[in-house]
Amino acid sequence: MAVENALAFMRGGARAAISVYLIAGPHPFLREYALETLRLRTVRDGYQYRAFQVGAGDGYGAVISELEGADLFAPRRLVACRVMKTHRARATADSDGDEDDSAPSGGRMAGGDEAALISAIGRIGSAVILALLYERDNAPAKIRRAAEQAGTVVNCMRPFDNQLAQYAAVLARDRKLDLTPGAAEMLVGRHGGDLGAIANALAKAAIFRGDGARIDREDLSEPAARRIPDLFELAESVARGNAAETIALFDRAADTGRDSIEMLAVEIIPLLRRMLVAAAVLKRRKSIAEVAGALGLAPSSQMVVRAVEGARRFGLARLERAHRRATELDAQFKNGTIREREPAVAGLLLDLMDPARG
Repeated sequence: MAVENALAFMRGGARAAISVYLIAGPHPFLREYALETLRLRTVRDGYQYRAFQVGAGDGYGAVISELEGADLFAPRRLVACRVMKTHRARATADSDGDEDDSAPSGGRMAGGDEAALISAIGRIGSAVILALLYERDNAPAKIRRAAEQAGTVVNCMRPFDNQLAQYAAVLARDRKLDLTPGAAEMLVGRHGGDLGAIANALAKAAIFRGDGARIDREDLSEPAARRIPDLFELAESVARGNAAETIALFDRAADTGRDSIEMLAVEIIPLLRRMLVAAAVLKRRKSIAEVAGALGLAPSSQMVVRAVEGARRFGLARLERAHRRATELDAQFKNGTIREREPAVAGLLLDLMDPARG
């Protein structure tokens, strides 16, 4: 029936009856949030929730029995099946296409088990909804095709920069909060692409302000004595070329528990990418409005202002070197090549802002 991204699914309201939802993708928070969104929608419609988990040594037998069995006390049911990462090793032969006769016996067993699930999907009645959540980037091809024919597939991809404010607005709406554009931009500036942190900040605001409250920038501020440095502070400091202030903000964030890998991937690399895009557009003698268009943001956005300021200050060549080094550091952190993470990130920032490196 349909394939949609997590943002469209979270925005969706009432929709025609769908019997199968397949949720997969590389973003763990969005996978879990999509399933919780579906659970809340169906519970409001009188469905009972049934949860199953399929691991390395498990099959879909219990799930199929629940789909096809009658329940006197729960005639309308949402059957949620979470397929763990450990199940992937069992189903490797089928993960990217049709079964292979030369696959190990474990792969053939998994293929038969999945064939039974596909057959059950085609027989699902109107009183039962199946939600399949795969803790991986993609579901097996045959199951995905069956889900597309019988229901909808929700792809939980990593959000683009211009989608972050939209995700913040949807998360606020689910908390029954009225989020102002300034507050949305502040959340994005503070947390970058960390949607879990954005959701936590909104949950705190909901506790203190209550349902239906209008949330502005000041409602998201914390006392200065215990506040973690905001991303927009670090971004402004980098764009201004203020090395001492930048390192101080970075050190304070690390002292308050922020992980260097997370800061590099969620905050610094996206900042460098925006400045790099701005520098490339400005080099072609284009306007700031065209820079904003390339970034997918409004021309008045502070993210655009900082990107343009940084692009003019550092230039295209220096930003290309810094972005390349940042992505290499990210890979080296994750594969364990570099263990002293904070000095490496600090060195990256200092080299970027060193005038002698121009």
